[in-house]
Amino acid sequence: MSRRNPWELRSSEITPESVYLNRRRLLSAGLGLGGLAVAGRVVGAAGAGDPVPGSGFTTDEPLTPWDIVTSYNNFYEFGMDKGDPARFAKDMTTDPWSVEVAGQCAKPGRYAFEDVVAGMPREERVYRFRCVEAWSMVVPWHGIPLSRILQRFEPSGSAKFVEFTTLFRPEEMRGQRSLFSSIDWPYVEGLRMDEAYHPLALMAVGIYGKPLPNQNGAPWRLVVPWKYGFKSIKSIVKIRFTDQQPATTWQRQAPREYGFYANVNPEVDHPRWSQATERRLPSSLFNPARIPTLPFNGYAPQVAGLYAGMDLRRNF
Repeated sequence: MSRRNPWELRSSEITPESVYLNRRRLLSAGLGLGGLAVAGRVVGAAGAGDPVPGSGFTTDEPLTPWDIVTSYNNFYEFGMDKGDPARFAKDMTTDPWSVEVAGQCAKPGRYAFEDVVAGMPREERVYRFRCVEAWSMVVPWHGIPLSRILQRFEPSGSAKFVEFTTLFRPEEMRGQRSLFSSIDWPYVEGLRMDEAYHPLALMAVGIYGKPLPNQNGAPWRLVVPWKYGFKSIKSIVKIRFTDQQPATTWQRQAPREYGFYANVNPEVDHPRWSQATERRLPSSLFNPARIPTLPFNGYAPQVAGLYAGMDLRRNF
């Protein structure tokens, strides 16, 4: 008996555009947003404004259906198969949730998640999202500009990087107790401060007008759309400001394959496969949906200036 892959959907299963566009009531009810944005427009307590031309907060590319976004994931804390997070992440407790803030800032401490995000204007941003394995999606994220979160803790002038850490709870995250995993838990990622403060960097709390499902990184996760997906760390429990470049998980695990910067660069192949093209989900054997990979995942006009003068082959 043949069985469809999770990304092979019938047209009847794809959320109609009219339903998605008529979602403001769902947004305010489902996410409790004090302010929301549509295609880069912020509305609410923070005031209103039109999208900035060329801001990169939206795209006219077709959205990846909900069923794919929530069933085809890399979240190795729950297993190595793309379907494992959807199967097993329900075991993760996300309420209550707290975050530890440490390092070179004026307001270190442990904060309840609700206190950190209280009063912050939410925004909607439709981002291309590409993984190093050469597959990609287009996802409507809802969240808070990362800069607004970090500013709340008043990092010092000596802080050059910010480090993020994922929840470590082996009793709920089966991949962390697997004998077959060689990853040194907990998962750690980091950004330069200027990258973290870039307007495109988002701390997401929802997708498609709904709170983040566990398998997508509930209750909040980073989204850095010009970088490969492994930089967009999920289920964050610690933020640390430092003057030293953090030792990130995949950089420690396989430094030849995963650099600190992780900027999407079609001219730098992964040692085991080409990065010149990507498979845009949904795809199938008869419709592979292969498209050329764009520098910085198509966000070069917004972010290339961050790396002026850098060798992007060496600093991959």
